[in-house]
Amino acid sequence: MNVVDALQQASATLKEASPTPRLDAEVLVMHVCGINRSELITRYEMALTGEQQNQLESLLTRRKRGEPVAYLTGTREFRSMEFNVTSATLIPRPETELLVEKALEHIPRNAEWTIADLGTGSGAVALAIAKERPRCRVVATDSSTAALDVARSNAEKFALTNVEFRAGDWFAALAGDTFDMIASNPPYIRIGDPHLKQGDLRFEPATALVSGADGLDAIRHITRHAGEFLKPGGWLLFEHGWDQADAAGEILRRQGYRDIVSHVDLAGHARVTACRR
Repeated sequence: MNVVDALQQASATLKEASPTPRLDAEVLVMHVCGINRSELITRYEMALTGEQQNQLESLLTRRKRGEPVAYLTGTREFRSMEFNVTSATLIPRPETELLVEKALEHIPRNAEWTIADLGTGSGAVALAIAKERPRCRVVATDSSTAALDVARSNAEKFALTNVEFRAGDWFAALAGDTFDMIASNPPYIRIGDPHLKQGDLRFEPATALVSGADGLDAIRHITRHAGEFLKPGGWLLFEHGWDQADAAGEILRRQGYRDIVSHVDLAGHARVTACRR
């Protein structure tokens, strides 16, 4: 079996199981063969070893059961950075890039800010900010030590030394510190939401997805306490559901925040809200 054969077989196998069978096939074949996308084209006649064929078959079986491709390969690209991911972390998604983009807009290029990322997971938000604002110090927290292990592995992978990792639930790990900015991609899905039984969400950690009957429990907690840890005029930014911007804004207004703005993603949905203490 060569690369072309493997792609055809994998695509056919995933035709009924995945909304993107060809793309999945390409990613899995590249993964087992240890080649990049350009090599996928130029080395199409390369033969797979028996071990590679067995590995591909195993991954296809898992993908047919719905397991996310990112968990199968152990990586996911986010802002041109190839992050390690495991089932202990959420899979970084394109909409979360908006959170990083808006955070960076508020951080001057040569700033020496102290920034917190709450619920860091794989470290995608914290490390993307740390990479683009190297003079800043970023503190990344998570209640999951397994997730923090993944985040640390990513910091080492990208040789980023301006990030500190702390274990603790939300603000528990920040005691005694104040920050110029707090960012978070918290859980915001409603209990019982049917999407939790569909697609990749079935395999991702529920504690990083679900947040109460209306999905806003974590956001309420963050907004209630962030003021205690923000410097005067400091920024708070967080991601939320596509239909939660109005509710999030009202929560912030009741807590006395100012300059509240919701930012829209490429699909036209308000997915990130920013405000100041």
